[in-house]
Amino acid sequence: MMRRRWSKDSETDPSSSLYPLRPDCANNAPDTKFKIKVGRTLSVRKWHAAFSQQGSLHIASVLSRIQRGGVHPAIRNEVWEFLLGCFDPDSTFDERDHIRNTRRMQYARWKERCREMDSHVGSGKIITAPIITEDGVPIKDPLVLLEATSDQSTLQGGSTSSGNGNGVDEAMGRLTDKQIIEWKLTLHQIGLDVLRTDRSMVFYEKKENLSKLWDILAVYAWIDKEVGYCQGMSDLCSPMIVLLNDEADAFWCFERLMRRLRGNFRCTQQSVGVENQLQHLASIIQVLDPKLHDHLETLGGGDYLFAFRMFMVLFRRELSFGDSLYLWEVSSSFDLLLNLKHLIYSIIQIRFDI
Repeated sequence: MMRRRWSKDSETDPSSSLYPLRPDCANNAPDTKFKIKVGRTLSVRKWHAAFSQQGSLHIASVLSRIQRGGVHPAIRNEVWEFLLGCFDPDSTFDERDHIRNTRRMQYARWKERCREMDSHVGSGKIITAPIITEDGVPIKDPLVLLEATSDQSTLQGGSTSSGNGNGVDEAMGRLTDKQIIEWKLTLHQIGLDVLRTDRSMVFYEKKENLSKLWDILAVYAWIDKEVGYCQGMSDLCSPMIVLLNDEADAFWCFERLMRRLRGNFRCTQQSVGVENQLQHLASIIQVLDPKLHDHLETLGGGDYLFAFRMFMVLFRRELSFGDSLYLWEVSSSFDLLLNLKHLIYSIIQIRFDI
């Protein structure tokens, strides 16, 4: 497995070299509080020592380290696959290789199915304008803002479904499959959100990384038909793209994360997905700082909807990229990623360097 090389400077301030910001955005981005703490942060040596000869992981010792100081950035890509539940700690090296290969093939099949429904998937292009009407009528020549490759042979039309197997009315050139129509209607929204995601990072100056993020979200929107795609998912998927080089591996980490967070994106006329968490926050503030709670009530903020985005994307936009990774891995190490108490405790750790 390929590993990043680290300098002495990156040991003390990994964020400055691993997750660099564009010069024009550096002054406006939140400062990173996370530092590697010798004896507390899960190091490369401790991580490798936690595996048996066959490959099973002594998870208890690993979690203890993560809870005290997070994960060294050099091994985050490996550690997160366990934290998110992609692999069983008791599995062997051979078993994980088999699972990984099986998942990669499954993702390739899903992506190919999506490509058959719309040629932009896997093309290196991102669409940011509708390609179909709600009635299933293709919109010709949609706006394609980004091309990650110089291949000019990709069709401009974008909506290239063909054959009755894809639910097409051949006489009218109109889609009739409602699931495909709903999926296609989300593709341009995914594109718009991808262009806004972590735009301060140098990583996303490479168009192929933007395209990878768009492809993963497009495939996920197809396989999870109940939830589909919602705003905020690009913020949750972005760390997977940054940490894992292989697109399929990044997809499966995102899919595992979404198993925990799908409820956040289920909104009805009666309630929002994170309503329970907002109620918990209100209860906690009422006990810890009753004056603040009363003040918010006076201002009309007693429903705590101002914290909606924080819980929706797990503080991705409130913290620096590096600190949000630290928050997620510490919370995951408690196996309570969505537990509000541990989220708040982790935030206090970051802000006050406890």
